[in-house]
Amino acid sequence: MKKPFSKERTCKLASKSLAEEEYDRQEARHQRSQLLAMDAYSRHKKFVRDYLLYYGGKMEDFQRSTQKDKSELDVVRENHRFLWSADDEKDMTWEKTLAKKYYDKLFKEYCIADLSRYKENKIGLRWQIEKEVISGKGQFFCGNKHCERQDELRSWEVNFAYKERGEKKNALVKLRLCPDCSFKLNHHHKRKEIKKSKRKREKKDKSKKYSEHCPLGEEGESSVSGAASSVLRSKQGPAKEAHDGNTEASEMSESDYWKNLPQTEQEKSREEEFDDYFEDMFL
Repeated sequence: MKKPFSKERTCKLASKSLAEEEYDRQEARHQRSQLLAMDAYSRHKKFVRDYLLYYGGKMEDFQRSTQKDKSELDVVRENHRFLWSADDEKDMTWEKTLAKKYYDKLFKEYCIADLSRYKENKIGLRWQIEKEVISGKGQFFCGNKHCERQDELRSWEVNFAYKERGEKKNALVKLRLCPDCSFKLNHHHKRKEIKKSKRKREKKDKSKKYSEHCPLGEEGESSVSGAASSVLRSKQGPAKEAHDGNTEASEMSESDYWKNLPQTEQEKSREEEFDDYFEDMFL
């Protein structure tokens, strides 16, 4: 039944574009709720999967290349210097700083050598590491990395010529080697052998001269006994002195006795004492 004065209703379908917009709105709402429920890694996998589904490609395209990856050891190897100079320390990068930090931890008194290719006149050298310093490797044991001999060691000064980053360099280093390894080192040409320090020889000469100047033989004993007898005679009174008048003039007085006693060596400073401790350790 139609009411008076009522408008006539028209029922029409919504346009296709309007329907698509509404569907997209509903789908976006649904997708958003799903994505918020996922963790970050799950969202990453979904996006990658959707990209491959819609645009094509391979999963390998999303894998990171590890060809340029470097560990701390690789960085140290690339930036290593056998000897660091003041010029090398200019414009220090992070990699150079790391390599310099490693260099500062090395012990640069003795070298460790690789003599496996000595016939080709190719010798590898590096500084001692902490473990080798503690064990005495390179100082009290042969400095050849493949030798553990510790008797008849000789010290050699080696002019180590090497090439670093296209630049030729030289460094004087010290090696302690057994006779067999010394032969390998000097296979092509003789190196300079480091003898005992000049200071030690001077010390021996000084002690020898001192022993010649103040001998402890029969003459020394007779002079001491003569001085002691003159002191005893002076204590026995004027009668004894008159009896031995001529003898007293020829004998030494008590003051002369103390003058002729061997003088004690001057007390050494702490630095000189330390040098004595290390004298036979660093050859």
